[in-house]
Amino acid sequence: MFRYTLVIHGRGAAKRFASSFTGDSALPPNLLLPTNLVDPTRLKRPPPPADCSLPLLRRCDAVVPAHLSPVPTWVETLESRDSEPLGLAQLHPDVFAVPPRLDILHQVEIWQKNFKRISHAHTKVRSEVRGGGKKPWRQKGSGRARHGSIRSPIWRGGGVAHGPRGPTSYYYMLPMKVRVQGLKVALSSKMAQDYLYIVDSLNIPTPDPQYLLDLIRHRHWGESVLIVDVGEEIPENILQATESLKTVNIIPAVGLNVHSMLKHEALILTLNTIKFLEDKLLWHDQRYSPLYPFKLPYSDFP
Repeated sequence: MFRYTLVIHGRGAAKRFASSFTGDSALPPNLLLPTNLVDPTRLKRPPPPADCSLPLLRRCDAVVPAHLSPVPTWVETLESRDSEPLGLAQLHPDVFAVPPRLDILHQVEIWQKNFKRISHAHTKVRSEVRGGGKKPWRQKGSGRARHGSIRSPIWRGGGVAHGPRGPTSYYYMLPMKVRVQGLKVALSSKMAQDYLYIVDSLNIPTPDPQYLLDLIRHRHWGESVLIVDVGEEIPENILQATESLKTVNIIPAVGLNVHSMLKHEALILTLNTIKFLEDKLLWHDQRYSPLYPFKLPYSDFP
């Protein structure tokens, strides 16, 4: 009877798990947004069809495992507000289609918040508080409890026992593999939630911030946008356009991190950034620690 009950419950769990990936939504339950947070005006982009006639602008150069396939996505442009996709791009599934690990996202987010944190809280012990050098009353005969100093921790105005003795550093280092996996999970989550967009370049026709706001509003990219580019020189027009916008930020690809991706609603990547991220993140899957130790995490990248 007990075994039969386990089978029934197991089948029900499997059925619920399978049903969560069918229908209109292909997201696992832990990535679905609550209904009160879903923007009803946001248009859902259909995935590229198998027989799409648009050109393939980027092919996945890295080796894809036999049981996986490249992830196709649209390539857009910023040069006009209401333009059609220019073509397709293939993304590596080991970077943009990994299973969701919210525990890893949480670990990396907490690490990013704490590894630069320093607490300056500092309290004085009884030897540092002014006064209290004289015994308040004699040891015996007064009927009162014996005390040796009015700056004892049990006295009001006395020292603090076991208090903070800052500055205290909360620095610690996560393993490199956890940090790399956090970037992969964050990119895959943006891709699964349809908040990752690929553009050919960051060239816009005008430095007017209103043009960029209209483009973001017209394409339903959300309330905050993070633009990532790998080039050493970012186009001047988009730099001037985003200079006065608090909800649109530009960072280099080498500085992309989990906190910035979670802080912004939409993520915009250029074609060159895709190649840069795939090369950096996939390199760690075949990393040989004796040849490439983890002592210098930012100097031993390829």
